[in-house]
Amino acid sequence: MNRRQFIERVSCCALGALCTALESGQALTASQPYPIPVPPPRAKARRIIVVDPGHGGADPGTVGHSGIEEKFVVLAIAREFARELAHRTGATVRLTRERDVLLPLEDRIGVAQSLRADLFISVHADSCPEADARGLSIYTLSEVASDRLAAALAEHENRVDMLYDVNLRHVDKSAAPVLFDLARRETLNLSRGLQSRLIADLAGKTRLLEHPTRSANFAVLRSPSVPAMLIETGFLSNLQDDALLSSPHYRQDLAGLLARSVADVFPSWVES
Repeated sequence: MNRRQFIERVSCCALGALCTALESGQALTASQPYPIPVPPPRAKARRIIVVDPGHGGADPGTVGHSGIEEKFVVLAIAREFARELAHRTGATVRLTRERDVLLPLEDRIGVAQSLRADLFISVHADSCPEADARGLSIYTLSEVASDRLAAALAEHENRVDMLYDVNLRHVDKSAAPVLFDLARRETLNLSRGLQSRLIADLAGKTRLLEHPTRSANFAVLRSPSVPAMLIETGFLSNLQDDALLSSPHYRQDLAGLLARSVADVFPSWVES
């Protein structure tokens, strides 16, 4: 059993325990036995990657100096990124949104969970309080942010559902804490491992933010079973990044670069 199968089995056990507890109306403790439902076999053996263009609809995200809106920037990048990923990895690649609509944060990661995806990547181009901050960075989930910038970005993203009147239901459940903790730890280890490999691969190929490997409590990354990361392609609050991200040619080149980097590490990573 590889690490991916371990995550699926443990997550399935935890969900089964949660459902049993809810049906019986009893509290579930770590000392109780857990039912172990066997997850149904996948219809296809192909790997599955979900790409999530941030924001959309009533939520434009950051508006750059040029007037361009983040929701359109990241959708353009995500479309090309997904196309290149499918071509280079042979995986089935799905977008959480393919047009200008607003999705609840839970529904975004929910797409990946329902597909039993091997990887979830959310694409953003936010703002930063520091006007000179620029460059690409990659975030993984952490209850404690790696720095103030990471904390501010997570807080901003997590407010989206409240700001635009979407009912954000809780993703994380605590009725089966032991099993969920096992699954989440293994998922986070996978996410951090891929994050490190991607940053190493991208170094020297594109402009990176200072300390580009970061973590924060992003709601969209909270899944016990799907390795997930958030890629900040740059900051529209920065004049230079805004000029680059406003260019269709640059967006296409960046999407291709990201796809090549993921393809370089994805096959060996997902089987480990």
